[in-house]
Amino acid sequence: MIRVVVVDDQEMVRDGFSALLNAQDDIEVVGAAGNGRAAVELVRKVLPDVVLMDVRMPEMDGLTAAKLLLERADGLRVLMLTTFDLDEYVYEALRVGASGFLLKHASAGELLNAVRVVAQGDALLAPSITKRLIEDVVRMRRIEKVKPVGLSGLTERETQVLVLVAKGMSNAEIADHLVLAEQTVKTHVSRVLMKLGLRDRAQAVIAAYESGLVVPG
Repeated sequence: MIRVVVVDDQEMVRDGFSALLNAQDDIEVVGAAGNGRAAVELVRKVLPDVVLMDVRMPEMDGLTAAKLLLERADGLRVLMLTTFDLDEYVYEALRVGASGFLLKHASAGELLNAVRVVAQGDALLAPSITKRLIEDVVRMRRIEKVKPVGLSGLTERETQVLVLVAKGMSNAEIADHLVLAEQTVKTHVSRVLMKLGLRDRAQAVIAAYESGLVVPG
């Protein structure tokens, strides 16, 4: 059973998402909150697997709440909710360890898939949106290029895989591109994350761009 907390300052959004999620056999909503501060307190009490976190909220925004929770909670997955697909707060959330983001007007199927994907430990990246977002931020030089510890320790194949992950490819697409078994690609991705000390593919994409391993365009 996937335990979920829904955090949004709009009651209708909270109730709607909660009702949809609770109707699933494998998902249980164990709490809901209307701002980041309440979310932090709630999550520490009920210990969910996944938090659906709105980006903009009163008292404490979703980014601040996500930072606090991800610094202290091992295994917790945070999925950011946003109205805008190019939101600089979403980029920062990915940097601190959020597993991806979902637009609020996503379909019921997309929401359910997102929760299940991040609960399994994978990142939810909409490649076109995420790639565009990261490239825009890099172009504007809002961030400094920082070489992640361990990047030089990657094998040539692992580096190739990281580059393709950063370009938004799925494991199946990478396997086809490199003529490898999909399970082999999955193993390479796991080793990259371990060597670089990253939580998931979302942080791998960020690391690849910030280090200059992948450049915009």
